[in-house]
Amino acid sequence: MQILKEGSRFSLNVKNKTDGLTLMNDINDSCIAAAFFDPQYRGILDKLKYGNEGISRGRARSSLQQMDEGTIIKFIHAINRVLKASGHLFLWVDKFHLCQGVLDWFIETELNLVDLIVWDKEKIGMGYRTRRKSEYLVVFQKSPVKAKSCWRDHTIPDVWQEKVQKIHPHSKPYGLQKRLIAATTIEGDTILDPAAGGFPIMYACEELKRDFIGGDIEYGEE
Repeated sequence: MQILKEGSRFSLNVKNKTDGLTLMNDINDSCIAAAFFDPQYRGILDKLKYGNEGISRGRARSSLQQMDEGTIIKFIHAINRVLKASGHLFLWVDKFHLCQGVLDWFIETELNLVDLIVWDKEKIGMGYRTRRKSEYLVVFQKSPVKAKSCWRDHTIPDVWQEKVQKIHPHSKPYGLQKRLIAATTIEGDTILDPAAGGFPIMYACEELKRDFIGGDIEYGEE
């Protein structure tokens, strides 16, 4: 199955430097086996207004280009288009957006909420009240919803402990993401990450003999 449309300037298995929406516009319908999406949320910064962006340890993260809800919804609709039937979307969500709810973003898509994984980062973060130690990976599956035939590793815990080495402000647990790719895809499948950051999904795909398509506006390569 051809992943990219004829004449696309993008390539598989490289660090494309591009906006994710532009990249996905060049991907054919229903050809991606799984997708990871880690938005740079603006909502929590606007809501709490800590006032210390640029001087705190969150400087690198807050300096990244932020995504408003309209942009996030556009990404989700594009992912819905390119995912295969029964393919999975793994969406990283912070506590603020988890509590606010994200299901409105999925209206008029074929993506169904099927699971939630809590990532225990094994370090304490910021917070006005409780200090943040976790992030959340919400799992969606494109219709038709299937379990046993589409998720082969049934030993993944729903609370995952992993300390990461920061290579990017958005660094996420490499071991968990690699395990999820292995559980939900097979060799030769193509995995999408339209906001790839430090490109850990690409490295996991190399190890697992999957193809990767993804890009980042700041960390990609020309």
